[in-house]
Amino acid sequence: MPLTLTDAIEASHRALAAIIRGDLEPFVALCSDTDDITVGNPFGPFAVGRDAIRAAGSRAASNYSDGEIVGFDLIATHATEALACVVEVERFSARLAHAPEPASVALRVTSLYRHEADGWRLVHRHADPINEIRPAESVANT
Repeated sequence: MPLTLTDAIEASHRALAAIIRGDLEPFVALCSDTDDITVGNPFGPFAVGRDAIRAAGSRAASNYSDGEIVGFDLIATHATEALACVVEVERFSARLAHAPEPASVALRVTSLYRHEADGWRLVHRHADPINEIRPAESVANT
């Protein structure tokens, strides 16, 4: 049965739960099989294509262990028959880089899904830790 948009969003949440325990595979399974997929995670530049997504995702997952989901704050959903954009804040706790204690993490996330033959598939994900107002100087490369 093809993935509905609701199914794909729920699969994305389960994929995050796996990533913060160090397992990338549920995320890769949710992604489109096409090579135009993109990811921007907090640990590096954008990755384009399945191989680059797997490499970037593996690096990201290696930074987390013992993760637990706290919740998802849905900000907005915009959908047509072909594309859907979901904007959320993902909240979780995890040990970062094998730190002795878990840290609280909140990432603002934009996910773009495309309706394909087997249902809704993730084609873009961008996540960053900016969740507070910041000064203009914070965007400068120093």
